[in-house]
Amino acid sequence: MPAKGARTRIEKCALVTGGAQGIGLGIAQALAREGYHVVAADLDAEAGREAARTPGLAFVRCDVSRESSVRACVRAALRRFGRLDALVNNAGLAGPADPPVERLALAQWNRRLAVNLTGALLMAKHCAPHLRRARGAIVNIASTRALQSEANNEAYSASKAGLVGLTQALAMSLGPQVRVNCVSPGWIDVSSWKKSRARKPARHSAQDHAQHPVGRIGRPEDVAALVAYLLSDAAGFVTAQNFVIDGGMTKKMIYI
Repeated sequence: MPAKGARTRIEKCALVTGGAQGIGLGIAQALAREGYHVVAADLDAEAGREAARTPGLAFVRCDVSRESSVRACVRAALRRFGRLDALVNNAGLAGPADPPVERLALAQWNRRLAVNLTGALLMAKHCAPHLRRARGAIVNIASTRALQSEANNEAYSASKAGLVGLTQALAMSLGPQVRVNCVSPGWIDVSSWKKSRARKPARHSAQDHAQHPVGRIGRPEDVAALVAYLLSDAAGFVTAQNFVIDGGMTKKMIYI
């Protein structure tokens, strides 16, 4: 029996795609601290090896756009931990901006959608039987670009808007055994959450922070805290929702 006041470990398994850097690494490390066994699935082996130094975090190389790779990743997680309770679909291609739509190559469009949207579907497909058994949960990481955009962001914005729609559909298809929600981050500073040779100091102006109604740019920890809640039993009545976490920017009226 644990000592009085001791924290009880969850002993569940979470699979986080794109979990070796950026927001995904922030989520993976937060879940590991919560007591989850975490599998960080990522295409970047160098970043994955660094991420695996975190206690409770294992790395599996995976290309989420390839079904054979997704299938192998899920099998590896099950071999390692024997169960699967949570899936966080975070893997995605962001930036640079697309060329003007007249010059947007079909291959570029297809690659962006394959990773950002189809990857989430493939992961949900192969994780679903195990998540049903565990009465688990899925969180998809979209973006405020699903709700607002700038010029020359057709592929990225469409893929993230698709994730919001996919979230709703999966929640209907997998409920009541599996809850499915979406988180749409705004400007999150990941400069210090890269692999070591790509890491660089953050360079943001006072104006960058001040333009946010909360007074600062977001951090991976902000997103991770929301994801951890949505995966927890405390969110047992929450499904099919998209949670915007952007310091209030999408609600700010801006005139030039």
